[in-house]
Amino acid sequence: MNHFYFKDNHLYAENFLVEDLAKEFGTPLYVYSKNQILKNYREINQPLVNSKLDFINCYAIKANSNPEILKLLAEEGAGAEVASGGELYLALKFGYLRNKITFTGVGKTDEEIEYALRENIFNFTVESLQEIKVISEIAHRLGVIARISIRVNPDIDAKTHPYITTGMKENKFGIDSKDIMDVFKTANELPNIDVIGIHSHIGSQITEVNPYIEAVKYLGELIGKVEKMGINIRYINFGGGFGVQYKNILTHRYIPTEEDETSRYSPLGEHVESVIKMLSTYNKKLVIEPGRSLVANAGILVGKVLYTKQGEVKKFIITDTGMNDLMRPCLYQAYHQVVPATLKDTGFETVDIVGPVCETSDFLATKRSIQVMERGDRFAVLTTGAYGYSLSSNYNARLRPAEVLVDGDKHYLIREREKVEELHY
Repeated sequence: MNHFYFKDNHLYAENFLVEDLAKEFGTPLYVYSKNQILKNYREINQPLVNSKLDFINCYAIKANSNPEILKLLAEEGAGAEVASGGELYLALKFGYLRNKITFTGVGKTDEEIEYALRENIFNFTVESLQEIKVISEIAHRLGVIARISIRVNPDIDAKTHPYITTGMKENKFGIDSKDIMDVFKTANELPNIDVIGIHSHIGSQITEVNPYIEAVKYLGELIGKVEKMGINIRYINFGGGFGVQYKNILTHRYIPTEEDETSRYSPLGEHVESVIKMLSTYNKKLVIEPGRSLVANAGILVGKVLYTKQGEVKKFIITDTGMNDLMRPCLYQAYHQVVPATLKDTGFETVDIVGPVCETSDFLATKRSIQVMERGDRFAVLTTGAYGYSLSSNYNARLRPAEVLVDGDKHYLIREREKVEELHY
């Protein structure tokens, strides 16, 4: 079940008309479905439970760090993958257990490392020998043991956008295969370091199972070599990257048919089950770090048409929301389906849907077929629950939007719209 749907030509978020939410809270507005988030989490988590594997399912906080969403997933039993001291603070504040928090990222500061060590979190994912030595020094000074997983760069093509692939030689992430054995050996000899695992995250928005299978095979071979050195590998951290569908989410006779992406996407549970099947032979504990797959399709960005403008070569729909609220189209040329909040039999036109920001790259969609839109019409940009608000900015001194969570016939304002007075804080 999709918790965003059309009924009688009106877009709903669970039991609420999107038009009504926009009238109550204004636009731009992020709307999230609580029940879609829970559905997504359970779809990933249940195969792990059924497998009898010892595992930690760590939500990648970077995807959406709204406190209410963090609390919701913590209550479900999720761990947390954090990539900064700020994300660690949020994880601790909103209920994540310390023994389920893993700290990733290539650029941890000394202060962040000390903070995490004092909080006795489960694990650091380390990405260079120099970082390991710094962690060792700080842990020695504090008189504690730092548990680490070493991230390897396996040079595997995740077949995704180049800006979100992370497992190729040219990427900044992880340690190259040619150096990895020496790094394991040195790390194992350093004081106050416990090498507990191997980490591999080859990219984001991965839509096929094969790259995961290739990565698991690589890790299995590497574990064998590492354990021959006398290092006891207890955890395999497989990262995340499970892809979600962005096109053809909602269909209707008043919505132009988009490319059907369904055949490109293995079901989410199939991704997890394929990994589980192979990993079970290694007799290791499993850590995964899903983010986008938990929250992307649980959110929409609601906007309003300000003006329509016919140029010499194209028509523009100018809206009150843009790259400051949703960076992905500008940053990755990412595709998001855009649908009217109220469908009308007005025919279709091809337009660029753009924002109010003073940049040519400020667009939500280009060369997009959509029903004829007029000033004041409201619309929704779909699949924006991940890397939407979390990538937003105050560029042009624009205010970040409000966020609302719907739960059946209840709704909650979970973040107020920024006020202009807050811009100077």
